[in-house]
Parts: sequence; C-alpha cells; structure tokens
Amino acid sequence: MNDPRPQAGALGSPGDASQAASDEGVPVSVRIRERLRAARKRFHANDNIAGCIEPGELEQLLEEVSAKMGGVLESLVIDTESDHNTQETARRVAKMYINEVFRGRYVRRPATTEFPNVEHLNELMIIGPIRVRSACSHHLCPIIGRVWIGVMPNRHSNLIGLSKYVRLTDWVMSRPQIQEEAVTQVADLLQDMIKPDGLAIVMEADHFCMHWRGVKDTEAKMLNSVMRGSFLKDPNLRREFLALIPSKSA
Repeated sequence: MNDPRPQAGALGSPGDASQAASDEGVPVSVRIRERLRAARKRFHANDNIAGCIEPGELEQLLEEVSAKMGGVLESLVIDTESDHNTQETARRVAKMYINEVFRGRYVRRPATTEFPNVEHLNELMIIGPIRVRSACSHHLCPIIGRVWIGVMPNRHSNLIGLSKYVRLTDWVMSRPQIQEEAVTQVADLLQDMIKPDGLAIVMEADHFCMHWRGVKDTEAKMLNSVMRGSFLKDPNLRREFLALIPSKSA
C-alpha cells in the first residue's frame, strides 16, 4: 500500500518550504558555491558547473551579476545615470558573460549522437579550421583563434557528426581560461567520447591581453598542440596531419 504522507524534499513538502525560507535573501551565487563545495566539485574559471545550478537560477545569477557590475562601473567613476551610452551597460555585460562568453561554464554539454564505426574506418580524419572564441582568465581579454582536430579511429571507435566537433569545441572554449589548458580539455573530452587510436589538436590564437595591453604586440600569436595515442607514437602520422593543415597564419 502506498504511503500517502509527503516525502522529505518532495514538491510542496515541509522540507521544501523550510529550504525555500532558508534560501530567502541568500545570493544565488552563494547557494551555487555551497552546493559545489558540498559535492566537493572544483569551480575554477574553466570548469563547467552546470550540474550544481538549479532551474531558474541562471536568470537570478544574471540579475546578481548585473547589480554587481553596476557597482564596478560606479567605482570606475562612470556616470550610468546621465550617460545614455552606459545606462544599460551593466546588464549588457552580465548577459554577455553568462549567456555567451562564459556560457560553457553554466550549461551542460551539448547533446551528441554517437554512431558505431560500422565500416571499420581507420584512416586519418581532419576537422577544421574551427573558429573559436574564448577569454583569458588573467585579464578576461578575448582569445580568438582556430582549431584543427585530427582523429585516427579504430573499429571500436564511436563516430560523431562533423558539426558536433564544432559544438563541443565551442562549449569548452566558452569559458575564461588559458589556451594550453583549453586544448587539453578539448582533447580529454573527444578522447573519452570517440576512443580513437589517436587524437591530435592544434590551436592558433590571437590573445588580446597582448594586443590590447601590456606589450601591445598586435602580431604575436600562440600556437600549441596536443598529441595522443598513435599521433604521439608514430612520427609519420604526426607529420601527415601537420602537413595537411593549411598554412596556419594565412
């Protein structure tokens, strides 16, 4: 016989009401941070924290960031009341960070359909260039670049659609981070999903923390790579992949 009494934590239960009361007045960022710490999950700038964000909280977070960004503008002595250009700047910046530039932190991994390698494909595949946009976690300045991905599948590999490489790469890159770690995160994600014999990733990018400030060198780029499996062990395969990539500075 079913127990008609409300279960703890069920919708509309006393536990739910007491939790709502205890959360009242607590900033949403604090609630999310407490969940992350309770789950012993890291929340560095380039981590995805979507698993600890509850429905409706991103909208609340946007409002909180907007209010605090208004305080930043005030401390920068920018008149946001009579200056028509900056009256909505705080909210625009908050929306940009949460919904676009740092979106990869706050939303779950894009849905990806994986297919078995029915034809037992085992030849080199190259995807790219994929245009990527990220932000340096040191100064929150833009990182704009291109990524090439090389995959050497085996008969047991999972295959994904070409557009999914773009979506997954964008999901990882849409976080504040440094380029070296971003490329490694993309490699880890694809290696886990596809399980190929070999995986290679090359990224070339402009860093506006160098263009915009500091040395103000507008020509310098950063180029780095990650090689896994057969790309690391077989120099001929590695050379073939690098030779097939168009001139990266073109």
